[in-house]
Amino acid sequence: MPPQAATVVSQQGDCCRHGQPPRWHAGGAGGEPLPFYLPQRKRLSVDGSAKPPGPRICIWECDGEAGDITCDIVAAPFRRSCSARPTQAPAAPFFRMMTPPPPRPQRVAEAEEEASKPGKAIRRGHRSYGLMLNLQLGISYSVGKSSALPFKKLLASDFDPREKVWTRFPPEGSKLTPPHHSVDFRWKDYCPAVFRHLRKLFGVDPADYMLAICGNHTLRELASPGKSGSCFFVTQDDRFMIKTVKKAEVKVLIRMLRSYYEHVRQHKSTLLTRFYGTHCIKQVGCPKVRFIIMGNFCCSEYKIHRRFDLKGSSYGRTIDKTERKIDETTTLKDLDLDYAFRLQRFWYEELMKQIQMDCTFLETQGIMDYSLLLGVHFRNDLSVSKIGLSQPIALTKSTTGKRKSFESGGNFCELCFMESGCKDRDLTIEPRKPFAQLGMNMPAQAEHSSRKILDKFLLNERHLFISTPGGGPCDVYLFFGIIDILQDYDITKKLEHAYKSFQVNPGRISAVDPKLYSRRFQDFIRRVFVKQQQLEEECTGLS
Repeated sequence: MPPQAATVVSQQGDCCRHGQPPRWHAGGAGGEPLPFYLPQRKRLSVDGSAKPPGPRICIWECDGEAGDITCDIVAAPFRRSCSARPTQAPAAPFFRMMTPPPPRPQRVAEAEEEASKPGKAIRRGHRSYGLMLNLQLGISYSVGKSSALPFKKLLASDFDPREKVWTRFPPEGSKLTPPHHSVDFRWKDYCPAVFRHLRKLFGVDPADYMLAICGNHTLRELASPGKSGSCFFVTQDDRFMIKTVKKAEVKVLIRMLRSYYEHVRQHKSTLLTRFYGTHCIKQVGCPKVRFIIMGNFCCSEYKIHRRFDLKGSSYGRTIDKTERKIDETTTLKDLDLDYAFRLQRFWYEELMKQIQMDCTFLETQGIMDYSLLLGVHFRNDLSVSKIGLSQPIALTKSTTGKRKSFESGGNFCELCFMESGCKDRDLTIEPRKPFAQLGMNMPAQAEHSSRKILDKFLLNERHLFISTPGGGPCDVYLFFGIIDILQDYDITKKLEHAYKSFQVNPGRISAVDPKLYSRRFQDFIRRVFVKQQQLEEECTGLS
């Protein structure tokens, strides 16, 4: 027992809160500091055994012979008893290990994976590097600010075209914006409350949304497949696409935003483009850059081997590339399509039903010149063993449970693959097995079409259809959705229709009335996607 503590003995039965408060020693013999403060008075425990000296507290007061019940006070910074040995300070090398490590160089595997993806990474020196920085600053500010506010019910004023917010981003920062290394620019948000509700409706988490666009990974710029001259950017995880648009397209989207919101809320399996935000960037001395953020229909862990942009028209609907130059990044068109896709009855009926509802909506909004973006993955032994599934079964939410993904929220219909032979009570889904939804991971059989199958619809146009091989159909996964839904039948399209009608049959051009466009588009989709039994009957009749 230390000599300082042995000089005083406490009386049994005294309460620790009676009398003078305990006084603490500041040092030991010879002026050396003690490891911890020691009380001037020492107590006995209930059983009479002496405890090591240390600060104590009374937890039960008793007037009998047993005395008070006390316990040691534990030193909070060390979480140990006061009588324990002093804790030594960590060695200096420990603190050096806690310093941030230097930036990790890019691994060879990561570099190869980035090089294999379509598009070019936007890095310092790229012509769109400044635009990307401004975009990331604006997205992080807008989404972060709205996420801190409580969710409120949408009002009619939230859909007002004048509902937009301008924010200035000076390089030195302001009370609302952080400092940055880009130039001074202004940022505009269109209807931010509505797009916040849309992101929640589509199951997009705000943190994942900001991380994908504004994270450490850079965006990739894609080559524009159309004639609009728009720039396309895609995130590294391929989940989100950013497209620059014209002022007229922004006006169309804001005008039909209320109807669009009601449509996607009522029809959970819609194939329309999923919009997540509309913004504008204005730099000093530069024109305004307007862009929309939307979901990527071809985002999949499977490789997309063929891409098609299908409108149902034939005039100018082919690419100017030889077969050797066609690769996975090439977007083919109507006259380049050499496949008919056989669907099971359930998938076919769901597809035709949804196509009809979406086209009716676009027709009522006066929209035309849209197309079906179709991605095809040809299954091989690896992909079949990876998914490990057989017949598709439509599962309700009570069977599948509430499972969210970045493209389909918990309220959206999910059509899943299940192993054949399992009972409903034993249905379990392996986390790594992809879900099959309408337009995503959708199983089908692709069969090479002879010219006779689609020539009847395409008016016997000369195109690149390949004769049917003897190998039979092949199993595929399909990814598709309706894109380019922001073009109305304005004066420009009416003049285009009048001009081209003098050259070719008006039914073969894309610029037609929205009602005619919708009917022709649906007829063409019924030719591309057929039920298995229907295709067999057509092939038998042609032979």
